[in-house]
Amino acid sequence: ASNIERNLFLTTQVMELGLPMVLALNMADVARENGLEIDTQALSRTLGIPVVEMVARTGKGVRELAGLLEAPEELPAPRDFHVYTDEFAAERERLADRLREAGVPQAWLQPFLVSRPLVETAGMVEQLALESAGEKARTAIDEGRAALEAKGFRLRSLEAGARYRWIRENAGPCILETSPGGAHSMQFSDRVDAILTHRVWGVAVFVLLMALVFQAIFSWSAPLMDLIEEGVGTLGESVGAMLPEGPVRSFLVNGVIAGVGAVLVFLPQICVLFLFIALLEDVGYMARAAFLMDRLLSRAGLSGRSFIPMLSSFACAIPGIMAARSIENPRDRLATILVAPLMSCAARLPVYTLFIAAFIPPERVLGIFNVQGLTLLAMYFVGVAVAIPMAFLLKRTLLRQKTPSFLIELPPYRRPLVLNVLHRVVERAREFLVRAGTIILAASMVIWALSYYPRSGEVERTFDALAAEVTDRYTALAAEAGHDVVAEAAPTDAQAVAVLADSLDAETRAALPFLEDWEAELAQLEHERGGELLRQSFLGRMGRAVEPAVAPLGWDWRIGMAAIASFPAREVIIATLGVIFDLGPETDEEDTRLVDRVRAAERPDGSPLFTFPVALSIMVFFALCLQCAATLAIMRQETNTWRWPAFAFVYMTALAYVGAMLTYQIASAILG
Repeated sequence: ASNIERNLFLTTQVMELGLPMVLALNMADVARENGLEIDTQALSRTLGIPVVEMVARTGKGVRELAGLLEAPEELPAPRDFHVYTDEFAAERERLADRLREAGVPQAWLQPFLVSRPLVETAGMVEQLALESAGEKARTAIDEGRAALEAKGFRLRSLEAGARYRWIRENAGPCILETSPGGAHSMQFSDRVDAILTHRVWGVAVFVLLMALVFQAIFSWSAPLMDLIEEGVGTLGESVGAMLPEGPVRSFLVNGVIAGVGAVLVFLPQICVLFLFIALLEDVGYMARAAFLMDRLLSRAGLSGRSFIPMLSSFACAIPGIMAARSIENPRDRLATILVAPLMSCAARLPVYTLFIAAFIPPERVLGIFNVQGLTLLAMYFVGVAVAIPMAFLLKRTLLRQKTPSFLIELPPYRRPLVLNVLHRVVERAREFLVRAGTIILAASMVIWALSYYPRSGEVERTFDALAAEVTDRYTALAAEAGHDVVAEAAPTDAQAVAVLADSLDAETRAALPFLEDWEAELAQLEHERGGELLRQSFLGRMGRAVEPAVAPLGWDWRIGMAAIASFPAREVIIATLGVIFDLGPETDEEDTRLVDRVRAAERPDGSPLFTFPVALSIMVFFALCLQCAATLAIMRQETNTWRWPAFAFVYMTALAYVGAMLTYQIASAILG
């Protein structure tokens, strides 16, 4: 209701369908504040349908609307409604006859649908007609357009002119302007917009606000993420303690439970991100941000509507791709979906954290900026720097189309409603868990199978013998100390030693100070066993197979194997490196032991495996590669084909490979 003339445009389109309908005029309170008074009874008589005045935020008018919808068969339908001239209607009838002869189904030949190819190009109705009747439909449509243009019709502005003319002449008298109330509201909004949409100050406010949002995303979600990781780890340990060593325990702990954890751990960040997006939308700022970003994105062939999906992708590409539904233009929407995964999502952060901590010194620039922080910022910038030209390339090749005009209504500034905000957050969280969670879980199970099989009996026997030697040594010490119960138990794995230690009283534990060393030695053997089994697994063999291909990136087979393991989900690389370097799958990026092992790792010739150029190469690869099965699944769902997800996977993998190779080669040449 606050912009009724523009919004009645859609109403007149729906009325042409001749279906029973009711018109709900929402934001009636804002209309009054802006100095508009709408005579709903007069408008109802003019349109021939019921009109309900509403303020949905407060619930006003909802009951009345619901009452009308309870008996839809009693709602009137507009009869013989039309906005076009008789001359246009006659040409439309001729086009309908030609399309019928061409083989277009009768269901598509009602007046409103036949009008669409005449007033818009490359629309959905035109595409359907071409798919069903081919060149005959193309010829009929072209002849219809040519006939109208010959009669002086300007097709690009025909529909807008006809509909707004009808609205002004028929609905206009029902809309009264009472200026006093709206002047103050508009002046306030204009004063704020003078800053928030300014070319300089608006961008400065936007950058500051986004910095605060992302700082909140990482700082607010960190405690919840830690809590989830701790809970998943505790659950895995509990389940593992109840089951004997073997494939069943490994599958449940490292496949199922770890897979569920990989899903849940990102939920806090997604919730915090959408909390801010919902708040900014309710306040009215997001429309201003889209307006600001249109100046940049239009140069890449996109519009400001691509801003929110791309922004959302910094937390996770899945909600970002889903947010692209708001983009009306199909080619713009597809281009946005294809570049959204280039934004550095939260899953890349563990990779950045590990290698920045290992190879970037914690020094300061100009006494203010931390070099490690600047490196992290640069990694985030890599995705943006590639996404913009990639969108430009897509819109001038595969998705060639003139950049559409960007029209957006700047809503009034309002106080956000808590229930609305929470509802959006819960809905987005549910979509993530249902749609992405199942794919991540399945991918985790596949990677578990590749890393677990085949099991080498020789490796098992070798490490069983080593564990027995360790146990024999410590049981002998226990027997010498006079604790035969401990000696007779003779546990051969770290978990069993821990359980045995917990069962002893304090005096006995004090008499056996070597219990911790016993548990630590067995734990280290278990980690080494896991590392050796991984090296001989299908995943390890795949790593060796790709070693020649990744050598130009400065990688060896171990890094290649970790990269392959991380294709279903990027964050898996940290746990994989933990197993490769005999630290166990529970290792995280903040584990100083992993940082030390990465620094100390060597190649067969004794040279360091991880150097500064190699670290940069890995980070650039992860910044550009589409290593996320859930993102591919969401792409498939949103595009209704596997063709575009496959294209995205191939082009991003190629970009990542070339980018990583150039980074390594250039950095090596500079550093020597």
